[in-house]
Amino acid sequence: MNRTQLSQLAVLAAVAEHRSFRKAAAELKIAPSAVSHAVSSLEESLGLRLLQRTTRSVAPTEEGRMVIERLTPALTEIAAALETLAERRDQPAGPLRLTMPMLAAEELIMPRLAQFLTLYPQIEFDLRTDDRFEDIVDKGFDAGLRLGEHLEADMVAVRASGPWQGTIVGAPSYLEKNPPPQQPRELIGHRCIRRRFSSGAIYRWELEKQGKPVVVDVSGPLILSSQHLMRQAAIDGLGLAFVFDRRVEEDIAAGRLVRVLEDWCPPFDGFYIYYPSRRQMRPSLRAFVDFFRWRA
Repeated sequence: MNRTQLSQLAVLAAVAEHRSFRKAAAELKIAPSAVSHAVSSLEESLGLRLLQRTTRSVAPTEEGRMVIERLTPALTEIAAALETLAERRDQPAGPLRLTMPMLAAEELIMPRLAQFLTLYPQIEFDLRTDDRFEDIVDKGFDAGLRLGEHLEADMVAVRASGPWQGTIVGAPSYLEKNPPPQQPRELIGHRCIRRRFSSGAIYRWELEKQGKPVVVDVSGPLILSSQHLMRQAAIDGLGLAFVFDRRVEEDIAAGRLVRVLEDWCPPFDGFYIYYPSRRQMRPSLRAFVDFFRWRA
């Protein structure tokens, strides 16, 4: 059976139900001639007459009744499936697959996730944390969160945070033994806590002052993959760490950590929700974007 026969069978069922080509055409919103052509083409492809026609009436043949009896339950199932989809069109429900770095999940999503899922209990929230920029279309994700500077031009981007800032910090115990650096090049002589991304690459510290960018390939005895662990290592006096300032604000205020090279750590663009198209946007994704978009 080909796809053309599927549509022809739906026309046949409508004619058999109404016992009229004209009424079937009105239900299907097509011309009566198109209804007649569909039924005739189906009969020709099967080599069987399915409807008896007179000038006054239309009725299924024996073969037509047999086909319609088998066809009706299948059409009922299809109609039920389409009704379910129509219900979902306006109601956020079903799986919502997202990808983002662990940092974005911890700082932006998890603090408000309980509230979101309380509002939308029929959404199945499926979150994958990965530092790598994912091709969300290829990997089957609905959306992702990434820093704005890393987004592709063909993505729709909605701001999920205000500007963020990195900061280089060390414990007072470390800085007592190792004079704080005054210039980025002096980082080479320090024990730095480095970060490895999930791709395997080790982050090279990106600094900037008055529009002048500097990239420093620091060294040190410790490589970690989590800013949470890097913060703790810095507090323990194991070296300097380059982390987001919101991770260490309380530690700085409490004197557990001290900023260095502060004028080389300007703010930068924050996180964005990105997805491929606004057309026929799934209700669950629209709900997520509207809920987690950044509002100043």
